[in-house]
Amino acid sequence: MSDKTTSDTSRSGTAPADWADADYVAAKDQSFLSRLYSGTGAFDVVGRRRRMWYVISGVMMLICILSIAIRGFTFGIDFEGGTQVSVPARAGVTTSEVSKVFSDTLGKDPQSVQQAGSGNSATIQLRTETLTTEETGKLLHALGTSFEPEVTQADVSSSDVSSTWGKEITRKMLIALAVFLVVAFIYIAIRFDKEMSIAAMASLIFDLVVTAGIYSLVGWEMTPATVIGLLTILGFSVYDTVVVFDKVEENTRSVLATTRRTYAEQTNLAVNQTLMRSINTTVISILPIIALMVVAVWMLGVGTLKDLALIQLVGVVVGTFSSVFLASPLLVTMKERSTDIKRHTAKVLARREKVSA
Repeated sequence: MSDKTTSDTSRSGTAPADWADADYVAAKDQSFLSRLYSGTGAFDVVGRRRRMWYVISGVMMLICILSIAIRGFTFGIDFEGGTQVSVPARAGVTTSEVSKVFSDTLGKDPQSVQQAGSGNSATIQLRTETLTTEETGKLLHALGTSFEPEVTQADVSSSDVSSTWGKEITRKMLIALAVFLVVAFIYIAIRFDKEMSIAAMASLIFDLVVTAGIYSLVGWEMTPATVIGLLTILGFSVYDTVVVFDKVEENTRSVLATTRRTYAEQTNLAVNQTLMRSINTTVISILPIIALMVVAVWMLGVGTLKDLALIQLVGVVVGTFSSVFLASPLLVTMKERSTDIKRHTAKVLARREKVSA
């Protein structure tokens, strides 16, 4: 991919022979889409706008952490335990009617009522806190008689989920998350240098906190499918960050041997060169997720697939943002603390001043 640069030569007609190497100016005379596709380094991601991305990322993190601490999560029946009642979704049997029968019978509202499946197999799934045997019998009788003759008491079923099982799921989820983070850290530490490893792990933690925080803010239900989706999108985040850093490593491998560009400029060029790839990867990843939501959720009414699709949709978008606008600027900030990088940056700027003079 070309990284052709341009400079202002209108005043003298012809620039010095080494002007393009000494005074790096991104090719900004192209259209937005052309610059995006060609990756000419025209978009300032890790330059002067670095602090802006830090502020945006920090605000997102703060809001999500406060939401998790104050509002918490809406845990599903699989985590908290409770009673689930299933009613065939036949003529006149709707979620609102089932909810009304529940409230009139027990004097309280259910935790959730939703339709699952389609056609003759469609059912209304009612979830609530654990009911006593007497309450369950009273509810089943009320539901079986309220929708006669379409629904009989024999068509209505109930099941209890123990909170102990939910605690076991939570424990295994935390173990799986810890194992994933350790494996990811070891791989990144072996594959890249120290600063890249720290930046990549910071990006991964950002994805985890923000994705979980969005779930807390919106109030979406946390289910085992959500946990599976969360581990999946963390893998996507690592992949996208590795793609960007691989290009950064290629561009900066011999940066100290020349005075053409600074480390920050080479990194910014690498981000631009991989930006279109990140966008394409994100779009390709989102399309099947949207298809899953349309077919499985809206057409078939499979609730567990909805939870899986939602967490993946949010996580893919957040992962793409962090790999480009957080990991790369953070890498440059840490690298610029090095004496060698500082000295090299000063040489590049000094040479440009000399050439421009």
